[in-house]
Amino acid sequence: MRGTIIVAALVLSACGANERRSEGAATQAEIENSAATPLPAPIAPRAPSPTPTSTPTPSATGTATLGANHYLGRWIGVEGMVLNVSDPAQGEVKLDMQYDLDNKGSYTGTITPEGIRFQRGAETLLLRPSDGDATGLKWLAGKKDCLTVKSGEGYCRD
Repeated sequence: MRGTIIVAALVLSACGANERRSEGAATQAEIENSAATPLPAPIAPRAPSPTPTSTPTPSATGTATLGANHYLGRWIGVEGMVLNVSDPAQGEVKLDMQYDLDNKGSYTGTITPEGIRFQRGAETLLLRPSDGDATGLKWLAGKKDCLTVKSGEGYCRD
């Protein structure tokens, strides 16, 4: 009885070895076949196409007829920025500005069809009528009645 079990075990193990050999041969053949098959050329990654971003521009609608009265009063910026426009003389306005956290000053501006032109330091600047989006300041986004000096400096009325 014991001999029968041993013989049966040997026969089964021999079958398993043959099956493993044939599986190994099949795997080896697949490897060799795949090595003989040329691989497709790698596809070069496409550079992402630049997406156009719209830069809001100040609207100049009707600025030629606005006159000094439209600009007069208090305009509020962000982080303590404020602009007060007063009318000291015909055709000119006085600008009292806190234009960043550390700097403020008083300037004389001239009304032009584009807005209020003024000199601050060595720069000639223009306060243009715009909307809050054109100021480049997220806290002013969505507002409609604003003045923009440059991106990052703007003032609005509520």
